[in-house]
Amino acid sequence: MSSLVLVQASPLARSTLAHHSKSFALASRLLGPRLRDQTAVVYTWCRRADDAVDEGNDVHALDRLRAELDDAYAGTARDPVLAAFGDVARERAIPRHYPDELLAGMAMDVRGTHYTSHDQLIEYAWRVAGVVGLMMTHVFGLSDDEAVIPAAHLGIAMQLTNICRDVAEDWQRGRLYIPDELLARHGAAGLAGELDRPLPASARAPLAGAVAELLALADRYYRSADRGIGALPWRAAIAVRVARDVYAAIGDQIARTGYDVTAGRAVVPRRTKLARVAGAIARVAITSPARVLSRKTTIPRRTLELADVPSP
Repeated sequence: MSSLVLVQASPLARSTLAHHSKSFALASRLLGPRLRDQTAVVYTWCRRADDAVDEGNDVHALDRLRAELDDAYAGTARDPVLAAFGDVARERAIPRHYPDELLAGMAMDVRGTHYTSHDQLIEYAWRVAGVVGLMMTHVFGLSDDEAVIPAAHLGIAMQLTNICRDVAEDWQRGRLYIPDELLARHGAAGLAGELDRPLPASARAPLAGAVAELLALADRYYRSADRGIGALPWRAAIAVRVARDVYAAIGDQIARTGYDVTAGRAVVPRRTKLARVAGAIARVAITSPARVLSRKTTIPRRTLELADVPSP
């Protein structure tokens, strides 16, 4: 990868990461400088795509993103971040399938996809977050190719957490990700039909039950993801463990409100984040001190489809 391209893109990429995700920014500080910059570049491309879709909310935004991705992979992009993302993708052999899947997930938002089932929701979470976890396995490297499945599970777990945290905000944007079958189970059948109105007070209790169930599902994905952390190089293992623990703490904050989606955005206090950093360092050091110092890592050889990723 061209050091000059990375140097040019790094200030913006780090700034984007710090502005949009304090949790990921905190975790990335545990990486070495080059790996931190490559991580920030991948995050920034994902953020760029998300922002373009949210602002444009049409197929033209997706067309532009696909054309930019063509340039990035071909090495012809002039924009510093796109050029850096393309360099990372080529150096670390990130399959084009993964960013394509992320754009397919964003197309679901543009279409205003109505989620009726658990399987539809998991497909969305796979596309917008599971494949991000897989891209990061290429950036970090793995000592065991089987760890790609836990990496996808971690992305899915984080997206389920996001969905539970943002129910009220998403409603205001005309979006509802909690599937009909889950809403019906908790007494809110047909709630999606009211998206053009203020969130009804009668939906608070059913939504609380649905969110509690989704967070329990996220916890299963988090626990499955834990099995793959040992395959990462030691600094990446600590950083991923921090990101995982801080994100899981969002679910803990939601639980403290009784899963009330109208209670405001759940925020993890700084002291809790710092405690999770200390805990992550200790956990990695205690559970695998020899591994983190000695095992070699390589770029994953497998390219996953959603069908390759079993439920935990």
